[in-house]
Amino acid sequence: MKKVYIAGMGMCRSTLTLRGEEAVRSSGLIIGAKRMLGEFPEIHAEKVVEFRGAKIAGIVRRYSGEVITVLVSGDTGFFSAADGLIRALSSVDTEVEVIPGISSMSYFFAKAGIPWQNAAHISCHGRDCNVADYVRRNRYTFILTGGNTRDIGAGLVSAGFEDLSVLIGENLGRESESIKSALAEELETMDTASLTVLLVCNPSPDDSVPSGIPDSRFIRGDVPMTKSEIRSVVMSRLALRPEETFVDIGAGTGSVTVEAGLALWKGKVFAVEKNADAADLISQNCRKFHVGNVNIVNGTAPEALAEIHIPDAAFIGGSSGKAEEIVRALCGMNPDIRIVITAIAIESLYDAVNALSSVGMDPEVCQISSARSRKAGSLHMMTGQNPIFVFSAGGKNE
Repeated sequence: MKKVYIAGMGMCRSTLTLRGEEAVRSSGLIIGAKRMLGEFPEIHAEKVVEFRGAKIAGIVRRYSGEVITVLVSGDTGFFSAADGLIRALSSVDTEVEVIPGISSMSYFFAKAGIPWQNAAHISCHGRDCNVADYVRRNRYTFILTGGNTRDIGAGLVSAGFEDLSVLIGENLGRESESIKSALAEELETMDTASLTVLLVCNPSPDDSVPSGIPDSRFIRGDVPMTKSEIRSVVMSRLALRPEETFVDIGAGTGSVTVEAGLALWKGKVFAVEKNADAADLISQNCRKFHVGNVNIVNGTAPEALAEIHIPDAAFIGGSSGKAEEIVRALCGMNPDIRIVITAIAIESLYDAVNALSSVGMDPEVCQISSARSRKAGSLHMMTGQNPIFVFSAGGKNE
């Protein structure tokens, strides 16, 4: 049986562990990226430039020797090619040993003189990433940029984090290594190397997930808003999980959008709103609350739903008389979707019942009547709010 070592090389040969060095020296074949192989000029083993798991598995299968080392950058357990490589080699008759290395995160934090055990980390290399919401929740957020430094900067600025301090590490472990600091807003116009990492420092992190945020905290305009008491019930019925995708239809001021964005810090929120002024208010409120995972779609449902990802849950605060069409469209996207609808007008109650019944949903309905105090001279009087009906339905356990 062939022996295959998968060795994390860290940043360069000087960060390769002694165990990794021994594996390289014992191998008749070494596979890896060109820059990695170039660091072993004195070793005369056969060297093959390759980094794709399936291709490497084929090379290993055809190799007639006994010992092979595959070099991967960084640490084998930190956003590494090692994971896919292990799966690819499972179909080849080999004994695989994984040798960990020094990750770019541990290396960079050591250079900065900061402990990293409580830091958040995220990779934007070849994937969509939600940096702002990690930054909001954590004092330190380490980012593998994948060369997307400017986009990351734009996302931080959009979420109101332009003044945060950022440490920038380029070409770690190489002769051209550079570590410098900047403000988040400077990233938008900065040219950086493709091998760049960032450390965003937030001195006032907030990982709370508030429900029923006071109405006065939102930027208001002449646009409808789901009030705090109703919003609390809506959020409880939606039962959002951090990694889910959610759509707020008829988003208005964006109060539900914001609370959903705070809850879905690993997920996505789509706010569908036909009013351009309201869409601008949503953007302002997202910035105020440092929410970075909201996509605003200026249009009318159900047509605008073509622009969103498949949702796990939806809130319909305004349907423009198209409740049934919207519900049918949502269920067409995801048969197990959770839907919450609010209604205040009697005609809207009828529309909500018909819409949910048309797709075989049996909604739970609650009616909420609340009152708020107001000063009347030296006394406080209660002023009743309009009663609201909340319909909730859907989900696998309906």
